[in-house]
Amino acid sequence: MVLQRTFVMIKPDGVRRGLIGEIIGRLERKGLKIVAMKMTRIDKQIAHKLYEEHVGKPFFNDLVEYIGSGPVVCMVIEGDEVVKVMRTMIGATDPKEALPGTVRGDLAMSKGENVIHASDAEEKAKKEMSLFFSPSEIIG
Repeated sequence: MVLQRTFVMIKPDGVRRGLIGEIIGRLERKGLKIVAMKMTRIDKQIAHKLYEEHVGKPFFNDLVEYIGSGPVVCMVIEGDEVVKVMRTMIGATDPKEALPGTVRGDLAMSKGENVIHASDAEEKAKKEMSLFFSPSEIIG
């Protein structure tokens, strides 16, 4: 067993559409453990840090604008190989390509508003967790 932690965020469209409970339920039914959670708004400075690998791409400004358009729910999730598990659970970035049974395949409406974010690597998860949580806010 490889116990890991990862960062997961329910994006503004997921919060707006009332999908918080549905998404958290999926995580808990999978056997994953939520060790930190908060609802917040993301300012432009944090959005730039969160999506810094996309700076200069044509969609970057729209992405920053969107992620700050409403509240988000940020979580630290713990489990066996949780980075890989979460990426499988959320599905492809474009909901049209996401398999049924995945969060995006079942719930997302468009590539631009795709309900959920999950870190794609352990190092990135550590960075993203640190943007939203201090060590004392992570329980367990």
